[in-house]
Amino acid sequence: MARAHLTIDPAFTIGPVRRRIFGGFVEHLGRHIYDGIHEPGHPSAGPDGFRRDVIELVKELGVSTIRYPGGNFVSGYNWEDGVGPVAERPQRLDLAWHSTETNRVGLHEFQHWLDLVGSELMLAVNLGTRGPKEAVELLEYANVPAGTARAAQRAANGREEPFGIAMWCLGNEMDAPWQLGHRDAEDYGKLAAMTAKAMRQVDRDLELVACGSSGRGMPTFGEWERVVLTHAYDDVDYISCHAYYQEHDGDLASFLASGVDMDAYIESVIATIDHVRAVKRSPKRIDISFDEWNVWYLTRWEEQARHFTIDEWPVAPRLLEDRYNVADAVVLGGLLISLLNHADRVTSANLAQLVNVIAPIMTEPGGPAWRQTTFFPFSVTSHAARGDALRVAVDADTTNTATYGAVPVVAAAATAEGSSLSLFLQNRHLTEATTATIDLRACQPTGAVTARGIWDTDVRAANDLRDTQRVGLRINDTARLSDGLLTVELPPVSWTALTIA
Repeated sequence: MARAHLTIDPAFTIGPVRRRIFGGFVEHLGRHIYDGIHEPGHPSAGPDGFRRDVIELVKELGVSTIRYPGGNFVSGYNWEDGVGPVAERPQRLDLAWHSTETNRVGLHEFQHWLDLVGSELMLAVNLGTRGPKEAVELLEYANVPAGTARAAQRAANGREEPFGIAMWCLGNEMDAPWQLGHRDAEDYGKLAAMTAKAMRQVDRDLELVACGSSGRGMPTFGEWERVVLTHAYDDVDYISCHAYYQEHDGDLASFLASGVDMDAYIESVIATIDHVRAVKRSPKRIDISFDEWNVWYLTRWEEQARHFTIDEWPVAPRLLEDRYNVADAVVLGGLLISLLNHADRVTSANLAQLVNVIAPIMTEPGGPAWRQTTFFPFSVTSHAARGDALRVAVDADTTNTATYGAVPVVAAAATAEGSSLSLFLQNRHLTEATTATIDLRACQPTGAVTARGIWDTDVRAANDLRDTQRVGLRINDTARLSDGLLTVELPPVSWTALTIA
């Protein structure tokens, strides 16, 4: 049996756990909106067409800020198409996902849905085929209280009060050749700075996110961030990171260690941010918005995309509907551990996406909605990780991976709020349980310990339409607390959350 020894002292904090790191992402893509969150005629749908069964699951998931409307979609989107009488809205070609966009759901409808789920809007502007002028016009429509033509237009469209959107993304993945309006770092950095300056002339208190690299593997990674921030450092508040992980060629050991890559990605971007800060001698600190992250079997999409033709523009096709298993959920739990361990600089993050499209929630038209395996670690962490993230000293056996070499068998994060302590543990070992001993004597724990998580004898087990509840949270009854030392046996390929009073 593998072993791990962890030490936690509440005096050693990383930073506050901000609710925004448990954000989500809704894009006009596949069945995410149409036949996902919005399905008029479904037995659970209200008169607004939104499925109430999905709303309840999104609330249970615990997402905070939700990024919208994209994603790749936003780089060809005209926001004006999604406001005004629904019957008069135009249908458009969505070049990003080779689909037809009906625009039945736009800004007003989506904000209404956010009000129902209790989440905040994070709005992306199109800097692919549009620019500062259109971004300022959207800001005026959304946030100016009254006295202008666009504020009056918003009121005429049914919303007298402004939306009050605080957080804005300045485009999406502008480093990527697949992006409409793709440009180099010099051009994008100048465009981002120009757009940010213009938007701040309307509202200087906005929180603005510049596009970082669309992945750590991009050939321009690092240099992209440096150049963009050289132009836009004084004008923005965040730079974005995007990362997706999948199991390659049956290499489960490396897949389970995906958090090692996320850690390196975050730390590289922090180093670049702080380099630019030092060169500029700026007192301002820019943080990371990790506004796309998830497990995504991207190779499946690449195969699917080859089948589109010029005369095929479906409405809400089944795209990117990954079926997640237990191993995927354990990896996602490990990625959450990485985010918590960088809570001082990753102050906003968005799981991509929410419903049907690489999502923790699935639906069937006219049928049920259910939780995928990845739902569980996100929901538990979102509700349990409160207060401050604590540093966890880990002394553990290692397990070998083809991609990352030898890695600690256990990844761990901890948070504390008041008299409550939460621990999040991932066992990366493929075949062995790991006995974890956690030294909590500095925390003086006296209360009850609860432990629950996700694991299974079949790591490929999943929930689907045939069996929507095959996989769920399990209770780990091996946790024992004595004289400030907590021991727990972690099953192989597992993610476990513990709470201690």
